Amino acid sequence: QVRAAESGGGLVQNGGSLSLSCTISGRTLDTRTMGWFRRAPGKEREFLAGITWNNGNTWYSDSVKGRFTISRDYANKLMFLQMNNLDPEDTAIYYCAISGRYPSGSPTYRGEWDYENWGQGTQVTVSS
Repeated sequence: QVRAAESGGGLVQNGGSLSLSCTISGRTLDTRTMGWFRRAPGKEREFLAGITWNNGNTWYSDSVKGRFTISRDYANKLMFLQMNNLDPEDTAIYYCAISGRYPSGSPTYRGEWDYENWGQGTQVTVSS
């Protein structure tokens, strides 16, 4: 069974940076994608960024493209989200997620329904 666990959340000032980590465990990762989502107060969970585990291909939502960077450490089963130029609107609980296994190709999953395993979430608060 695959599992994910986030760390690195906290309080940061407007315009600041923060890096989140996701520790991943389990097998069959090479046929899965990983993603970062967030849920702001009163809003639905939102896709932010995804990465294909075996080849490192990345994709982003328009809301964070150019400010956030997703990456992975393949050997140590770690995934990261570097967040720059943070705004109070970025305040949310941030989740890492692991997709189900895909049969072929290199999908760029963006929907919650594509991801089967979720971390517990980590709070990010951006002060104004």
